[in-house]
Parts: sequence; C-alpha cells; structure tokens
Amino acid sequence: MTDPAPESIAPSLAFIEQLAHEAVATLPAPFREPATLVRLRVEEFPDDDMLEELGVDDAFDLTGLYDGIPLTEKSTAEQMTRPDVIWLFRRPILDEWAERGNVSIQDLVGHVVVHELAHHFGWTDDQIAAIDRWWE
Repeated sequence: MTDPAPESIAPSLAFIEQLAHEAVATLPAPFREPATLVRLRVEEFPDDDMLEELGVDDAFDLTGLYDGIPLTEKSTAEQMTRPDVIWLFRRPILDEWAERGNVSIQDLVGHVVVHELAHHFGWTDDQIAAIDRWWE
C-alpha cells in the first residue's frame, strides 16, 4: 500500500494551530499584539461540559469558542485568574471545510479565529467585516 498524497491527509491538530497563529499574525497592527495574549487551544471536539453550558446538542456544530472576559468588560482592578482562550475544534472545522468544498482550510481557520477574537475585543459586525472579508 502506498502512502496517501499529502493533499489527501486531514490537517492535524498542530497544523490547525499553526494556521490559527498565522491568522493572528495577519491581523491589523492595533490588534495583532493584543491578540497574541489570547491563548489558542486546538482539540478534536468540544468537551461535554462546554456543549452542555452552551446548549449545543451536536459537537459538530461548534467550530470555535472564546472562553474569557471580553476587553470591553474587564476592569483594571480585576485580578486575572486564568488566561483568555480561543478553542478551535478540529473535527467540526474539517467537517465544515469538507461540506463547503469552496474555501481553503487556511481561510476557514482564519475566519473562526477572527470570529472568536471578535468576542474578545468586542468588535461590531462592521469591524469584523473590515478584517474578515469571508464572503468575498
């Protein structure tokens, strides 16, 4: 049996994380450095507690999740007890990528990262659209 061609191998957790870091690196200057303070975590699926807390029945419905306090709600007097985290879920991302069939995995991961960062920064839809031209 021969090895499958590289383009037929599903992207790994490490590759999805690499794409996520690349998406952060391409953010506009005012957001790039602050976005690096948000931890990126890539897992196969969200855990049951996350799904239950969000009221999500199907793990494939959740490609990413921002877990933290948005900057618009943080106080300088608050002590940070844990870092803000963006969770990316590999299998749901791959499922959406395969279903769409018309976007690159890099574009899809970038879109999910920007969407989750929008929660962190408190961006409006117009601000998101200026950074993520997803529909083009």
